[in-house]
Amino acid sequence: MWKIVVGFVIFAALALYVISKGGDSLDMSGEKHGADAVHVEPAKADAPAAAPAAAPASDASAVK
Repeated sequence: MWKIVVGFVIFAALALYVISKGGDSLDMSGEKHGADAVHVEPAKADAPAAAPAAAPASDASAVK
């Protein structure tokens, strides 16, 4: 039983340390969808154009 308590204390201390190091840039609001989801990767001049998206799984698994 005491091992569970010690494990919890260590995990909680680690979580508090990570949160404190994140500062004001840490977002704890969960997943974002739609207009709230902003993920922009820096464009590289030397990188080729991105490959086209794969076909949806529903089309690939259709019974013929």
